[in-house]
Amino acid sequence: MGPADLHDVLDHLAMQEPPDLLVGLTKSDDAAVYRLNDRQAIIQTVDFFPPIVDDPYIFGAVAAANSMSDVYAMGGRVLLALNVAAFPGDFPRDAMRRIFQGGADKVAEAGGIIAGGHTVVDREPKYGLCVTGLVHPDRITIKGGLTPGQRLFLNKSLGTGIITTAGKAGRAQAPHLEAAIQSMTRLNRGASEVVAEMGIRGCTDVTGFGLLGHGTEMVLASECGLRLRADAVPLLPGAMDCAESGDFAGGMGRNKKYVEGLAQDGKLALRIGAGIPAELVGLLYDSETSGGLLFSAPAERAQEVRERFAAKGEPVWEIGEVIAEPTIEIF
Repeated sequence: MGPADLHDVLDHLAMQEPPDLLVGLTKSDDAAVYRLNDRQAIIQTVDFFPPIVDDPYIFGAVAAANSMSDVYAMGGRVLLALNVAAFPGDFPRDAMRRIFQGGADKVAEAGGIIAGGHTVVDREPKYGLCVTGLVHPDRITIKGGLTPGQRLFLNKSLGTGIITTAGKAGRAQAPHLEAAIQSMTRLNRGASEVVAEMGIRGCTDVTGFGLLGHGTEMVLASECGLRLRADAVPLLPGAMDCAESGDFAGGMGRNKKYVEGLAQDGKLALRIGAGIPAELVGLLYDSETSGGLLFSAPAERAQEVRERFAAKGEPVWEIGEVIAEPTIEIF
């Protein structure tokens, strides 16, 4: 569902949350967090979707990496996961096995284990995970953790959504699709470890609501704003070509409508530089699959961020800064 529709549905729920539910539905974050004791809190999240690539094994691995990303966005480590799947009655059994194997191998790479699951018969195949993680109650990273003056960082390039959409139509070049797959199957584990080691507070992962949609959630939760340098945002090879060919799926429009609607309602300001290509703006709105972590760090520690990521062999880009006014500004 698009963010506007989702918020409209959830806003009508009456919720009473106990004190040990540190992050729940009322805070609209990447996962739920429940405190067990002074040193341990459980992270719980779930995600699943239809195939976005043809290879069953890769689909399973991508879906698993995407599902576990919410645990990393909250600053935790993966403990275990349950399969959530739907398959047509005549779906090839070997393809099922390969999807489950791709997911299991990716969970094992994260240091976790598949402990069970639930499967139903459906006309369209779908796969994902319900993931359980662990975090210290005082070290949770949240969308509302931004502070004005901090620098913004992103550890994965944008473009997975539009490239896989073009791939379904046979319009994506093989090297571009392969680069998108490599990005989607790369865990955010290393990036999350750096964020945790540095005591960073503000973080989310860039998935279905796109960079601007998830960034907007951070703005609303933190009551400050984001100033993004359009030319600093990393793009996957071929992403701009696909954008210029108009290969956007429906998620881009839903995300754009959500952010623009908030701006029209006066809940935030939206300023986009006149010289920024519409195709690039579309990529900033577009849905991502298993995207990177968007996080902030004090300006004086920006070099430390780069050095720590380099030490882990992980990429990272500085893409902007946090400002005091509740604004999304792109220049």
